[in-house]
Amino acid sequence: MTGIPDRRARRRAETQAEILGIALDVMAEEGVAGLSLATVARRLGVRPPSLYKYFPSRHAVYDALFRQGQEGYLAAVRGPGGQGLAGVGAALEAGARWIMDNQVLAQLLFWRPVPGFTPSPEAYAPAQAVHEHFRTLIEQAVERGELHPDAAGPEGLDLASSLIAGVVSQQLANQPGVTYEQGRFTRLVSRLPDVLAAVYPPP
Repeated sequence: MTGIPDRRARRRAETQAEILGIALDVMAEEGVAGLSLATVARRLGVRPPSLYKYFPSRHAVYDALFRQGQEGYLAAVRGPGGQGLAGVGAALEAGARWIMDNQVLAQLLFWRPVPGFTPSPEAYAPAQAVHEHFRTLIEQAVERGELHPDAAGPEGLDLASSLIAGVVSQQLANQPGVTYEQGRFTRLVSRLPDVLAAVYPPP
C-alpha cells in the first residue's frame, strides 16, 4: 500500500509538469500576459475546473513557471565555474545563452509583463541565489586586484546586472529569432567584464 501514495504523487507531478509545458506554449503564442487556463485545459483534454486541483489560480501557474525559470537560470550561471572577472564573464555568457534559449520564461523572469503578478518568496529564492553568485564572483575579482572594492557594493552590483539586462533586452527586442552567436547584441556580452573594470578600475 505504501507505493500507492508514491504513484499518485508521481502522477500529480507529471500532470503539473504537463500543464506548465502547455502554459509555456500558450504564452509563446499569445504573449506572456495572454495565458488562458481555459486554453490550457482544452489542450490537456480536461475541463477548466479540473486544473484547480493542480494550480488554484492563473497566478499560481505563473508562480510555478517563475520558480522553474529562475532555477534554470541559476543552474546556467553557476555552470561554467571560474573565479573573479573571468568567472563573471563566463556566468554572464551562460546566462545570456539560457535567455536566448528560453525567451518566454525570460520575459516572465526579467520584464514582469503580467499585471498584478508578484512571485512568491519561494519562487523568488533562486533569483536571490543568482544575485549572491554574482556578488561572490565580483568580490573574488576585488580580492584578486581586478576590480575596485566599490564594484562589490550595491551600486556596482546594480551596474553589473543592468549591463547584461540591457544587452539581452536589446537582443530580444531587435533580433529574437537568431542564435546567440548570430546576435548583434549578444556578441557584446564578452565585453561586459571590461566595461565593469573600466568603471571600477583596481586601485
